[in-house]
Parts: sequence; structure tokens; C-alpha cells
Amino acid sequence: MDPVGLQLGNKNLWSCLVRLLTKDPEWLNAKMKFFLPNMDLDSRNETLDPEQRVILQLNKLHVQGSATWQSFIHCVCMQLEVPLDLEVLLLSTFGSDDGFTSQLGAEEKSQPESQLHHGLKRPHQSCGSSPRRKQCRTQLELAKKYLQLLRTSAQQRYRSRIPGSGQPHAFHQVYVPPILRRATASLDTPEGAMMGDLKVEDGTDVSISDLFNTRVNKGPRVTVLLGKAGMGKTTLAHRLCQKWAEGHLDCFQALFLFEFRQLNLITRFLTLSQLLFDLYLSPESDHDAVFQYLEKNADQVLLIFDGLDEALQPRGPDSPGPVLTLFSRLCHGTLLPGCRVMATSRPGKLPACLPAEAAMVHMLGFDGPRVEEYVNHFFSAQPSREGALVELQTNGRLRSLCAVPALCQVACLCLHHLLPDHAPGQSVALLPTMTQLYVQMVRALSPPGRLPTTSLLDLGEVALRGLETGKVIFYAEDIAPPLIAFGATHSLLTSFCVRTGPGHQETGYAFTHLSLQEFLAALHLMASPKVNKDTLTQYVTLHSRWVQRTKARLGLSDHLPTFLAGLASCTCRPFLSHLAQGSEDCVGAKQAAVVQVLKKLATRKLTGPKVVQLCHCVDETQEPELASLTAQSLPYQLPFHNFQLTCTDLATLTNILEHREAPIHLDFDGCPLEPHCPEALVGCRQIENLRLAGSKITARGISHLVKALPLCPQLEEVSFRDNQLSDQVVLNIVEVLPHLPRLRKLDLSSNSICVSTLLCLARVAVTCPTVKMLQAREADLIFLLSPPTETTAELQRSPDLQESDSQRKGAQSRSLTLRLQKCQLQVHDAEALIALLQEGPQLEEVDLSGNQLEDEGCRLMAEAASQLRIARKLDLSDNGLSVTGVHCVLRAVSACWTLAELHISLQHKTVVFMFAQGPEEQEGPQERAAFLDSLMLQMPSELPLSSRRMRLTHCGLQAKHLEQLCEALGGSCHLGHLHLDFSGNALGDEGAARLAQLLPGLGALQSLNLSENGLSLDAVLGLARCFSTLQWLFHLDISFESQHILLRGDKTGSLSECPLEPPSLTRLCATLKDCPGPLELQLSCVFLSDQSLETLLDCLPQLPQLSLLQLSQTGLSPKSPFLLANTLSLCPRVKKVDLRSLHHATLHFRSNEEQEGVCCGFTGCSLSQEHVESLCWLLSKCKDLSQVDLSANLLGDSGLRCLLECLPKVPISGSLDLSHNSVSQESALYLVETLPSCPRVREASVNLGSEQSFRIHFSREDQAGKTLRLSECSFRPEHVSRLATGLSQSLQLTELTLTQCCLGQKQLAILLSLMGRPAGLFNLRVQEPWADRAGVLSLLEVCAQASGSVTEISISETQQQLCVQLEFPRQEENPEAVALRLAHCDLGTHHSLLVGQLIETCARLQQLSLSQVNLCEDDDASSLLLQSLLLSLSELKTFRLTSSCVSTEGLAHLASGLGHCHHLEELDLSNNQFDEEGTKALMRALEGKWMLKRLDLSHLLLSSSTLALLTHGLSHMTCLQSLSLSHNRIGDAGVQHLATVLPGLPELRKIDLSVNSISPAGGVQLAESLVLCRRLEELMLGCNALGDPTALGLAQELPQHLRVLHLPFSHLGPGGALSLAQALDGSPSLEEISLAENNLAGGVLRFCKELPLLRQIDLVSCKIDNQTAKLLTSSFTSCPALEVILLSWNLLGDEAAAELAQVLPQMGRLKRVDLEKNQITALGAWLLAEGLAQGSSIQVIRLWNNPIPCDVAQRLKSQEPRLDFAFFDNQPQAPWGT
Repeated sequence: MDPVGLQLGNKNLWSCLVRLLTKDPEWLNAKMKFFLPNMDLDSRNETLDPEQRVILQLNKLHVQGSATWQSFIHCVCMQLEVPLDLEVLLLSTFGSDDGFTSQLGAEEKSQPESQLHHGLKRPHQSCGSSPRRKQCRTQLELAKKYLQLLRTSAQQRYRSRIPGSGQPHAFHQVYVPPILRRATASLDTPEGAMMGDLKVEDGTDVSISDLFNTRVNKGPRVTVLLGKAGMGKTTLAHRLCQKWAEGHLDCFQALFLFEFRQLNLITRFLTLSQLLFDLYLSPESDHDAVFQYLEKNADQVLLIFDGLDEALQPRGPDSPGPVLTLFSRLCHGTLLPGCRVMATSRPGKLPACLPAEAAMVHMLGFDGPRVEEYVNHFFSAQPSREGALVELQTNGRLRSLCAVPALCQVACLCLHHLLPDHAPGQSVALLPTMTQLYVQMVRALSPPGRLPTTSLLDLGEVALRGLETGKVIFYAEDIAPPLIAFGATHSLLTSFCVRTGPGHQETGYAFTHLSLQEFLAALHLMASPKVNKDTLTQYVTLHSRWVQRTKARLGLSDHLPTFLAGLASCTCRPFLSHLAQGSEDCVGAKQAAVVQVLKKLATRKLTGPKVVQLCHCVDETQEPELASLTAQSLPYQLPFHNFQLTCTDLATLTNILEHREAPIHLDFDGCPLEPHCPEALVGCRQIENLRLAGSKITARGISHLVKALPLCPQLEEVSFRDNQLSDQVVLNIVEVLPHLPRLRKLDLSSNSICVSTLLCLARVAVTCPTVKMLQAREADLIFLLSPPTETTAELQRSPDLQESDSQRKGAQSRSLTLRLQKCQLQVHDAEALIALLQEGPQLEEVDLSGNQLEDEGCRLMAEAASQLRIARKLDLSDNGLSVTGVHCVLRAVSACWTLAELHISLQHKTVVFMFAQGPEEQEGPQERAAFLDSLMLQMPSELPLSSRRMRLTHCGLQAKHLEQLCEALGGSCHLGHLHLDFSGNALGDEGAARLAQLLPGLGALQSLNLSENGLSLDAVLGLARCFSTLQWLFHLDISFESQHILLRGDKTGSLSECPLEPPSLTRLCATLKDCPGPLELQLSCVFLSDQSLETLLDCLPQLPQLSLLQLSQTGLSPKSPFLLANTLSLCPRVKKVDLRSLHHATLHFRSNEEQEGVCCGFTGCSLSQEHVESLCWLLSKCKDLSQVDLSANLLGDSGLRCLLECLPKVPISGSLDLSHNSVSQESALYLVETLPSCPRVREASVNLGSEQSFRIHFSREDQAGKTLRLSECSFRPEHVSRLATGLSQSLQLTELTLTQCCLGQKQLAILLSLMGRPAGLFNLRVQEPWADRAGVLSLLEVCAQASGSVTEISISETQQQLCVQLEFPRQEENPEAVALRLAHCDLGTHHSLLVGQLIETCARLQQLSLSQVNLCEDDDASSLLLQSLLLSLSELKTFRLTSSCVSTEGLAHLASGLGHCHHLEELDLSNNQFDEEGTKALMRALEGKWMLKRLDLSHLLLSSSTLALLTHGLSHMTCLQSLSLSHNRIGDAGVQHLATVLPGLPELRKIDLSVNSISPAGGVQLAESLVLCRRLEELMLGCNALGDPTALGLAQELPQHLRVLHLPFSHLGPGGALSLAQALDGSPSLEEISLAENNLAGGVLRFCKELPLLRQIDLVSCKIDNQTAKLLTSSFTSCPALEVILLSWNLLGDEAAAELAQVLPQMGRLKRVDLEKNQITALGAWLLAEGLAQGSSIQVIRLWNNPIPCDVAQRLKSQEPRLDFAFFDNQPQAPWGT
């Protein structure tokens, strides 16, 4: 019996325990290692008796304290087969604190220290207290002994471990190194120091032995191993230690391994020797000697620091911890210089103490082969090995999880547990997510058939508490002994010795992996009854990885939300319910709460890292609905920038995207990707755009991606920008282009390649049928592709068939743009490129600017231009071309027929060739090209670029070069109209003279530019003499000071910025005298004196060919208006004089054929009253003065009065504009008073508001009826009488409009009462703001004051308008007739006096119109008054009440009054919302209205009962000509009523039944009735579902007088529309037809016979394509009166535009064509412009929203302003007064 057994006092129990443990010594050794990690088992004990060994080990355990002893006893009872009675005794005796007696404590203290610590490990002593060493021992012997001690200690630490319960033997033995990649750059940038996210280099993987290359002493001494959680960083660190202990790393004599999670616990300052000897392993003696040896041999010392990311404490980098300071000094070589340092860390913020040259190695997990290798090792010699491999190969999700080594180990453990009990292929179904892997692992580690629920939840609580406090190391007091035993038994906890100083050590515990701690914490949150769902949801958060850039310490709960989401899966509910001991409802509520939080997160806008974490969480839930919501909520552009992504991340993202319908763009710019990451993208059909710019992807990764890309069929854009790809890798990438059918862009920029590779890429661009552009410029390298239009079935055929198809289609189906800018190309490269391009397709553009071609290379390219079929541009700029090379280039292109422009500027290094592109070269099918080609042959005009431009600017050309240049240009002159530009050279006067001699040899030029050549005035005038010698020269544009000299072929001339003195002008006019006409002359100078102006005007009769004289930007004196006015009489050819602001003067001259009529304008010339008489006298000498514009002068009231007095003497026949002359009401009143003296005035308009207009229009003869409009004149009360007097005297004035002239009701009544006339009609229209508030009653009261008889009244409250027509003189009725009328009225009302006045004034009222009035405001007083008034109106013919508010009683009053109006001819009650009773009353009033001609009841919502009354009334209206019932929804029932009465209306000419919910059945019935209306002219049935049956019915016999047919949106098909077209063909009366928004697809609408009066045809949105439009367009020529064609929102393309362009010149009256929202390209628009140019009266062609580029649209708009590409209609309005 040993002393401990005696102390325990239970001999039998102790003996039983010893016998039990003697049976399983290996188990006891494992537990000793767990509970006493720092103590060696001591090999000397192996000679002892087994029972003695057990007793010795139990003694060591017992002296550690009660916590360790109790935990050990619990492990014995849990793991070993202990009889029940013995288990009870052990737990009751040893498993509690009672088992430890005070005597035991005393014995424990009395134990000699040698008994507590046997073996190699010695008591820790500080370096300063080492014992005296023996003299015989040398330093070398001590060091060798310490090194051997260090190696032996490591060997014992890594002895074979005993697997835990349920674990295979290989659980702790298997090691497969993960992928290791070195970074190509060290941490020499701030960002690199922060993140370590550097590009991993290409080539083979780094092996463990390659981590430390000791052969090269210059290499970095510090290595940082970066890897995410679970990648195996700690495992690799221990693997290195083990390999060194086994003698493999013989380059190192000493290796020390430290963990920062333990070092962080040290707060005091440490020396290096204390770190090595106090905290790791102490020498037996003489610490100083050993440390000195290590310093001397530092290059053979390796220090490994695990968990560098855990070293960053919240105190920040400015105050690092003591261990971090020591680590920094080691890294920088100030301590132990020459030693090797390796640190492991998660990607994130790394400490600034790392040296810039530190080597970075990335751990990238497992790829496929490594996963298989790990599985083979794990299941070696086991029958389940093949089954495990099959399971992994058949499940991609599990394979992606196994890319993380930690998860791969868990997966193998789970498969080892599942395979024996499940059929092949079923095991993996239980492992779909990371969470369920851990669930199965817990089950695998648990005893068979029994799940320790309480222990799991308690341990989970410990785990959660640690996560919340940032704690990963626990001590015995942190965990209850049973939990320690539980964790040790099930391999959930690991133990180690924690040393914080000499003699300070204790056993620490940690979870085997941080992710396991997070999983157990998640289990506790989900299953523990202590946690409610509100607390739970606080842990479901998303952490951004971008925080790691600035966060001092990485979080410990990165995977906690993911585990919570995984546990929210329905699959985990039974497991959680079991843990929660049956509380399934509570578990379900928690799971639902987690899913709800994820749904909210899924709909938010998240950053890239949070999106990845959300996808992991959603994928873990296995909820399809949640996955679909997440996928659909992701933005179209999904960016992931600057954080590392693993294969598992991409696989999870791909899983979520499988639930998405719409395409998506993935942007991984700056995201380091593992080489096998692209495998995760295989088959993802949703990816449309993939950007991998700066993703640090390796050559191996590219190879994986090249294989994956063809399996993403929707891919349209891929970017490899800034990945430092090699030439071969780039070539490998472009090989995949033919296999990506929808790819549009491939970006390979910022990847340095050589010239030879660039030429290879050019060959790919030439041969690949989908490439349309290759652009290379310095760092840029981009392929743009145009996917073919083949069907999906064609795309899925074999590549060789596709290639043959492409070859068969030829180059006509493709146009290639090649831009190789600044690529260092030389002459031999140009030769190779020419040979390559000659075999290729048509070239849109070739840009070789910025290279080194020089003269020879430029000449070669110019010679080859005609053979290369370049459609648009060849750019050879900045290639070192010289003056000599210019001549060579000109000769080389002289025979190139397609050259349109050549621009060479040696100063600006510009050499650009532009080519003419014929329509037959446009993209499209061969048939389409042939069709357009045939059309072009029929077009009489030339191509837009048929002329040729040669621009040789700023080339330093002199007179001596001209002859050689003209010789080289001689060949170009015969190929088309030539434009020459020699501007910016040094020709001088000599060159100008020499050029004048050479010009005849160049043929008919279009223009010659000689600007900036240093020419004198004599040389300029000498050029003017060329007008008579050069037949093509019609325009000379000269700006002397700015040296702008241009000779052109259009017939104008310009001389600007020249000294225009009288002698110079005389010489100029003499020079121009012999020039052919017509001639336009434009002059410009700073100031033109009166003498010079007189000289110029005196010369005008000598220039009969002059058509325009313009003085632009030229200052003129105040006398100039009179000199120009005098010219009107001196020079009869002047038809228009326009002088603006004394700076711009224009004189237009008429030809002999032009009609008479002179226009004169002097605007802004400061003319005042003193100038009026002189100017009028000069103007009166003009015999045919049409228009005079004196606006924007200083006339004022006095000047205008003077002008109006002189007006009868000035023979103006058109208009006089006096706007903006600072006039007041006085001028307006004087105008009224002057009208009687101006018999030829027909209209005058005055606006004294902001518009400030004052215009008078005249007629050639005396005008009987005059119109006057006065706006914003602000008349005061004293002006009213004067205005009335003037109106009374202006007997020819028949219409007056007063708009906002500040006339109140009282002033208006006074005006009406004072104004009197001998005879005739007078119309007064008043618009004032008070009119909308006055009410009908007050306005009628105003009308009652009129002195004449009121024949018409029109009131509109919303328009604030009152219109009255008066007849003079008023015819007084005899008293008896008045009394009889009053007898019919109820004079007992309180409005009896007003009624009497109205009856007297309005006795002859014929029209009463009330629009937008409110008759409900005054308790129906207005309606009562109207009733009384209507009863007395025997001559009323028109009554309108529209868009108004009337009560039911008011309607009854109106109906009563209308019932007595038997002479009504027009009744308009449209746009009202009457109730049914009121409507019925009005319908009853229709009875007896047999004289009614027009009835409008649209927008009245008639009911069936009111329809019956209406049809009853209609049956008596035999004179009815127009019936409008639109927007009433009468339906088929209403149609049935109408069909019975329509044949009885013989005079019916117009019927409108639009928007009435008429079905095809009702339409047929209506058609049968309308056929009987023989005089019908206008038929409008749009927006009804009539269908083809109605159209067929109407087509059988359309009325022969039909003018308008409207059937838009009538559900017509091609058959119905064609039947109507055939019926209308040749109709002599048809003016307008609308079939808009019907389906005419496939139908051919065509008119074979002439439609002489058709003005408008509306076919908007009818699905008309090119084929349908072809015959339709040919029909337009049969419509000579056609003015408007509406074809917008159809399917018209260039073929339809070409057809239209052909007929446009034949349409003499066509004004508008609407082609919006079609498929017309730039070619079609140009064809239309060509058609317009041939002569057409069209005002506008609308082309908005057609596929025409903006720049092309602007260019076409500038060439042809009538083409309108804007959203809004910019059709110009007609000028005022026309």
C-alpha cells in the first residue's frame, strides 16, 4: 500500500483503481499527457513493475490538486468499463472535495520536489541564478547537452497520441501539407504591411522544407505564414517542430515554438534568455554559456511564433506588449541577429514591427488531389476507404467544404462514423453543411446511442462566455471537473502547460479548435433554456472583413452566426430538441427567429464581405425560400473588393446564385483568389460579367479558370486586369474565346506582354469570328466581341461545325477594329501585321499610333491601305514621319479609291487616314447588304464621303515643296472632289503666287485652306483674282489678322479682320466685278467709318452678281441706319436690310426672277423720337416696303406717337415691329385712337408686361375688319372712358381682346355701357384673374350693362375668361312683347330686376357657352337665373355646359329652361359628372328638339335608363349631323339602343363612340346599322374591343362620303385591317385614317388606287416590320395630299427607311413623319437625310429612341436639321403673324 493509498484511507478502493488502470496503461499515459502536459512520463519508469508505474502516475496526478484529481476520476468513469458499484464509490469518494483530507495536503507539501518532476524537465531558474558550472565542462559540451535536451523534449511531446472515444487511429496521425504559395513581393508597402494580401507567385507549390532556404544567406530571415481559420497554421507549426525533432530540418540546431495565446498572458518585461529558458526549456546548468552559444550560432536557430494575429492588443501599435516588443527586435535582428523567425497569422492587420523584407507565404487549403490524399491516409487499411472516396466524388458541396483542412478532418471523422451504417451514396446526404458536419462529429465522438446533452450545453456555455470575453485559454477554476473530463473524453478540449515566469506554471485548457468553441457556443444559444430568442438574435450579425484593415485584434466569433444559421435548418431540429430535452416548440421558435433575421439582412444593401458571410449563413440554413430571396435581392453589380476569398466562399456564392433568375455581374477586383477557386464557378449560368482585376490569380488558377469559363454560358464580360500574367498565360486565356458564345469583352490590361505575343493576339483577333475589336495601348489590352445571332441550338453544335459556318459567312458579317497604340512596333512588325490583316475580315479601324514605324513603315501601311479593306480609319500618328515621308505617303495613297480624308501634321505628330464606308459595308446579313446596295444604286445623290480631304497642316511646308506635293496629289484629284488644307505652314506670298499657278493642274477642287501662312494683303487680293481664273472657286473667306484664308466651291466670299478703308474696298469691288455669280461677300473689321460704308454702298450697283453682303462684328456709326435705309431706293435689287445693335449688318439682294417686297430692320440701334421723321421719309421712298422692324430702340411714348402719325405716309404692306421701346398705356390708347386714320391696318397687338411686344400688321388694301389685342396694359379707371371713346370711333375694329389689363367688374361694365356704334357686330374678349371667382351670376350682370344687343356669351371660370358679342344698334322691342316674355319668368324671385335687364339686353342671344363653371355656390341662384333666361330666349341656337358643377336641382332648372328652347341647333353637355336623376331630366329636355344638328354627350357616363331616354329623343332629331357619345361605357346594350335609331338619322355625318366597352358582337351590330347612314363622313370607334368581325362588317359597304376613320386600339388583326384598306382603296373623300395600336404583323397594308384627299395616316405601334412597310411605303405615292405619317413604335429598320427615302421627294405636301422607337440605324437615318436633300416640303422626321449613336445623331442633325432625335418634339413653330 503506497502512502497516498494510506492517506486516502480506503485500501480496497485504491487497490481496485490501481488494478483497473493496470489493464490499460496506454489510456493512462494519454490522460497523464492531458492533465500534466508539461511533465514527462520518464522512460526510466518503464523498468518498474506495471502496478508500481500506475501508483507513481496516480501520485503525480493527485498532488496537482482537487480539480485535476476529480476531473481524472470523472474520465475514468466515463471512458473505461468500470463496474457500477466501483463507479459509485469512486465518484462519491474521489469525485468531490471531501476526498482530499488535510493530512493529504500536508503530505503533498512534504513531497520532495524530485518526486514531482522527474525526467528531462528541470525546475525553472532564472538566468541570473545559474549554479556554478564545473570546470571540466566546456561551453560546447553544455550547449550540446542542452540541444539534445531540446530535441528529446520535442520527441517526447510528439509521441503517438492515443485516439479518443470513437476516433480512428489515424485521427491524430494524418498530415497532408496544404497548398503553400510564396508572395512575389515583400511587405514594402503600407497596405502590404497591413494585410499581407500580395500576389502569390506562379509555379510549383512550396514544400515544408522549402520554407527556409538556408543556402541563400541574402534571403529574408523572417517568414510570415498567412491562412484563414482552419487552414492548418498551428498544425504546420507543430509539424515543423516534430520534423526537426525527428532530424529532418538538420539546418537548424535549435527550434523554439511559442504560442501568442499564451505569451499574451505575460505582462512583465522579458529578456530573450528568459523567453527561451524560463518559458520554454531550461538548461541543466550555466544558462549564460548556452545562450552565448545560441548567439554565436544564431543562423541555425529557428523561432516559431504561432497566432501573430492574437498578439495585437487593444493598447495599439504605439504601446506594444512586452512579448511583441521582443518579437519585433528578433525580426529586425537587434536580438539574436541572423536567427530565423517564422510567424503564423490569420489574414488581417499585421503588426508594423514586421520588416519590409519579410517573406509572405499563403496557406491556401486543400485542392482536389490533396483531399483525396488526406482521405486515403485517414482510411488507410480500412475497408471504408473506397466508400469515402466515392462519397466525396459524388458530392460537390462536401468537396468544397473539404478545401478547408480542418473541415476535411471533421468530414473524414464523420464518414468513418457513418459509412458502416449507411448504404453507399447516403452518408453524404447527412453532411450537406459545415454545421451538420460538426453535428455529426459530436455524434461520432459521443458514446454509441447516448448523447450527453447536459454536458454539451454546459460546455457550450463555457465556450460562449469565452467568446464574449475574448478568452481562448481556460484554467481548472473556469471549468468544472466533470466538464474537463467530458471534454478530454470526447477530444473537445486540449491541455497544455501555461508558463508566465520562472516557477510559475499551471495547466491550461482550450477547445481543440476555435471553430469548435464557436459551434458549442451556438449549440448553447440554440438549445439552452437559459437563452431566449431575443438574446439569440443579437448574435446573428455579419462582420465585414474590411474591418481587419484597421482592427487591432480579430474577432473570435467569425463563424458563430454561420453555426447559428446552420442550426436553424429543419434538419437540425431533432438534434436540438434532444439537447433541449424535448422543448421542440422553443427550438422551432429560435430557428424561425434566426431565419427571420437573415431575411431582413438579405434585403439590405451589404458590402462584399458581408454578402459572402450572408451567403454562408443562408447556405447553411438549407432554406430554398431564403436562398431565393437572398439571390434575388443581390444587386445586378455585385462587388467584392480587396479581401481574400476561398474556394469555399465562391462555392457558397454559386450555390446561392443557383436560386437567381436574373443575370449578375461579379466583381472580384483586388481579391486574392486561391488557384482552385475558379472550379467553384463551373456551371453558374447567372454570371454575366466576371471581373478578376488585381485578384493575384496564379498561372495554375488561370488554367482552372480557362476550363471553367466555357461552362458559364451566360458570360458576357471577363476582366483579368492587373494580374501580372505572363505571355503564355495570356495566350492560354485567349484560346477560350471561341468557346464563349455570349462573351462581349475580355480585359487583359496591366499584364506586361512582349511584341511577339501582341502579334499573336492580333492573329487571334483576325481569326476568331466573334472578335470585333482588339485595343492595346501601353498597359491596356482589351478584346471586344460581338456574339453571333445564331440560335442556341446552333451554338451548342461542335466547334468545328461552328468554325466552318463562320468561314462560310465570310468577312462581310464582321468588321474588326485593331488598335495597337504605343506598343513599340517597328518596320518588320508592320510587314508582319500587313500580311496578317490581308487574310482577315473587313477592318473598321486600324490604329498604330505611338509606335516606331518611321517613314518606311508609314509608307508600307499607306500602300497596303487599299488592300486591307479599312472601312473608317487608319491612324499612324506619332510614328516619326518626316517631311520626306509625307511625299511618299501621298504617292502611296493616290490610287486608293476609298480614301476620304488624310490629315498629316508633323508638328502635332498626326497621321490619320479616313475612308469612305459604303452602305454595302454595313454589318448585317448578306441579303440585307445586297438589298441596301440595290437601293443605293437607285439613289441619285453621291455618298456622303465621296469628296476627298487632304490636310497637310503644320508640316513646315515652303514654296519649294509645292511642286513636288502637287505632283503627288495629282492622282488624288481624279478620284473625287478634293479639299486641300495647307494651313499652318510657311508658304508666304511666294508660295501663294506659286500655288495660284499650280491650282489649274489640280482640277476642280472643293476647297483650299491657306490659313496661317504669312500672306500679305496684296497676296490676299491676288487670291481674289482667282475667281475669274478658277472655274470651281466661288468662295473666298479671308480673316487677315488671324491669318484665316479659305477658298471654297460654294458661292460666298468673306474678308474679316482687315483694314477696310475706302481705297481697299474700291480695289476689292473692282477685283470682284468680273467674278461669276451669284456672289456672297462677308466683311469684318473693328469699325467701319461712314465714308467706307458709303463707298461700299456706292459700289453695289457695279456688282450685279452679288446676292449677300454681310458686315459681321463690325462697329458702325449712328448714321449707318439712314445710309442703309437710303440704299433701298438707290439700289432696287436690295430685298432686305438688317442692322442689329450697330455691329451686324446684312443686305440681301434679289435675283431677276424673285418677287417684289422689301424688308427692313434696325433693331437695337438707339433710335429715338428725333430720328423718326427722317427715317420715315427715307422709308417712304421705297415703293414696296413689306416689313419694318424697329424693336429694341429708344422711341418711348413720344417717339411711338410720332411714328404712328407718320405711318400713313409709309407704304408698309406686311408688318411693323415696335417691341421693346419703353412705351406705356399712353401708347396703347393712342394706337386705339389712331386706327381710324390707318385703313390698311388689319391687326395690332400690344403687350406691356415682361414680353414688351408692340406689333402692327397691314394689308395691301383697306381692311374692313380689324383685330386689336391688348395685354397687361394696367389700365386705371380714368383710362376706361378714353378707351371706350376710341373703340366707339374705330368703326372698322370688330374684335378686341383685353388680357390682364387690370379691368375690374365695375370698369368692364362701364366700358360696355359707354361703347356705342352706329351699326355692326363687335366681339369683346376679357381675361382677368377675378373672372374665376366672380361667378356666373356676376358675369351675367356685367353683360346686362351692354349698350348693344348681346348675341353671344361665353364664360370659362378656370380660363378666367368672358367673351361677349354685341350687335349695334340695339333693337328695342315693343312693350307688349317684353311683358309677354316677363310673364313666362318668375319675377317673384329676388333676381327679378337682373332677369328683366338680361331679357332686355339678351333678347337676341343666339349662343350661350358655360365651361368649367360652378353653379352650386349660390344655392342654385345661378341655375334659377339661367332657367328664367332660357325661358325668354326664343332665338337661342347653341347651348354649351361643359366640365361644370351643377346640383340635381340646378339640372332640373336647366332642363326646364332648355325644354322651351325649340330652335336649338347645338347642345354640348360633355365632360360633366351629373347624377342619374339630373341626367334623366336633361334627356327628357331633348324631346322635341327636331332642329338639333350637333349633340355632344361624351364623358357623361350614361346609364341604361338614360340611354333609353336618349334614344327616344334621338328618334325625333331628323336634322342631327354630329353625335358624340365617347367615354360613356355604354357597352353592347347601349349599342343595341343606338342601332335602332341610327338608320333614322338621315343627315348624320359624324359619330364618335370611342372608349365605350363595345365587344365584337356589339361592333357587328353597330356596323350593320352604320352601313345605312349614307352621309356619314367621320366615324370614330377607337379603344373598343371590336375585333376583325366589326372591321369585316364595316368593310362590306363603307359610306362613300367618309372623310375620317378612327379605329385605334380596336383589337384588329391583319385580316381586319386589310379588309378595311381594300374597302378604303380609292376613296375620293378620305382625309384621315387611324389604325394605331392594332396588330398588323404579317399583314400587308397597301393602297393600289389614288386617295386624292388623304392628309394623315396613323399606324403607331402596329408591329409593322420592313416587309410590311415596303408595300405600304409604295402606297404613299398614291396619296398626293398626305401631310402626316405616324409610324412610331414599330419594327421598322433600315430597309423601311430606304423605301421611305425613295418616296420622300415625290411627296409634295408631306410635313411630318414620325418614326420614333423603331430599329433604324445610322445608315437608315442617313438615307432619310439623302431623301430630304433631294427636295421635300417635310418640316420634321422624328427619330427618337432608334439605335443611332449620339455623336452620329448630332452629325446628321447638323447636316439635316429636319431630322429630330430629341425626346421632345422640337418642330419649329410658325412665326408670329403668319
